[in-house]
Amino acid sequence: MTISKETFSSDCCKCSRLAKFLSEVRVTHSEYFARPVPSFGDPNARLLVVGLAPGMHGANKTGRPFTGDHAGILLYRTLFEQGFSSAAVSKSSTDNLELKNCRITNAVRCLPPKNKPIGEEIKNCNGYLLEELEELPSQSVVVSLGSVAHSSVLKALKLKQSGFPFAHGAFHKLTPDLMMIDSYHCSRYNTQTRRLTADMFSAVFLKARELLEKDELKA
Repeated sequence: MTISKETFSSDCCKCSRLAKFLSEVRVTHSEYFARPVPSFGDPNARLLVVGLAPGMHGANKTGRPFTGDHAGILLYRTLFEQGFSSAAVSKSSTDNLELKNCRITNAVRCLPPKNKPIGEEIKNCNGYLLEELEELPSQSVVVSLGSVAHSSVLKALKLKQSGFPFAHGAFHKLTPDLMMIDSYHCSRYNTQTRRLTADMFSAVFLKARELLEKDELKA
């Protein structure tokens, strides 16, 4: 399948299962955003964080990635500690938090039933991820949160999955101008089971910051 760059719209309804599910959510939770969630952050950022999909009571509610759910607690705190955010807590899409040289998106822009998108939905959204990747400045870094985000980045760039195996903390030179660092997803399950600790997560973003600050990586 050839991936074409597409301009994102919160009116997207390419995936019938997701569109139907969101229409049901808008009925039961009329105050929720409940639409495809746009990316958030600095449009000129050299750090792109890629997650899986909006959470029911997180981005699906607030309209901002990783805002309102458990996963966002660790993400925004870590971004703040590493100098990528103006605040340690993302409360809502209308607060004053700003990302610095950082942008956050998801491999799938819509809330999937049971938080599990199917393969077709991941493929349908891949053109939007390609749009994000192609808009990155020279010498940028992607942090992929989980194997689905990792695989989606590779698919968008038409790179072989076997050439870049996913592993927490793994570093991949995708192109001369683009690097990727893998991390386990900062989900409630991963943090509560200690598969991912705060120190492990912080080390990923410290590595990203160091890469961006190296003289040879400056745009």
